[in-house]
Amino acid sequence: MFLAPLQVGGALPSSPIELLTGSGATERVVLAILGVLSLLSWGIMLAKWLEIGRAQGAARRFLGEFADVDRVEGAAGLARRLPASPYTRVTERAVQFLTTTRPSGGAPSASGPAVLSSGQVEALRELLDAQAVSERDSLARWVPALASIGSVSPLIGLLGTVLGVINAFLGLASKGSGNIGAVAPGIATALVATAAALTVAIPAAFGYNVFANRLNRIERELEGYGSELIALLAREGRL
Repeated sequence: MFLAPLQVGGALPSSPIELLTGSGATERVVLAILGVLSLLSWGIMLAKWLEIGRAQGAARRFLGEFADVDRVEGAAGLARRLPASPYTRVTERAVQFLTTTRPSGGAPSASGPAVLSSGQVEALRELLDAQAVSERDSLARWVPALASIGSVSPLIGLLGTVLGVINAFLGLASKGSGNIGAVAPGIATALVATAAALTVAIPAAFGYNVFANRLNRIERELEGYGSELIALLAREGRL
């Protein structure tokens, strides 16, 4: 598992490339794991950036047309006509509730439609909030993996550094020399694992925070939209 202190062509390494090419099996395994984690994190960030961007673009279009709507039926028409988005699904959930729920707050009359009871309004509010959370969770798929990569990568790098330092000192002991030149290459190679781990962890942690903030904002906006749907019902005299 442990190898002799690093040397390249009988000479001490003079660049990070030589450190990498001359590293031992332990360091290479650690760097390979970090490389896979880096590719995974960047792949997740790119996919989520595109997915959330498309969802927000569809949301802007929906809200732009929703501003001219004055009835729930109009919002339902938008949901049927526009591309699928979190807002169309929230609208469809509200329409489904209104269609399948028998109003008990008052019978329909010539002056207006049937009135929902306070309990039914509360149930509708909880339903819309649950749908908003569901939409957020759908968009957040794989985002928690960024947090895991950001927290685990430094530990993997630290493991590679510790093993590399042990390797260097074992080589020093086998040579019976106290010369710093005999151990410095091994320690430098070990520290490469820590540096590589940080290059993986920092973008992953940053990406997680960015996406978490965007997802929280989307959820709050969906909850606000649910309130607007209930406000439409109030203007129609159905509450």
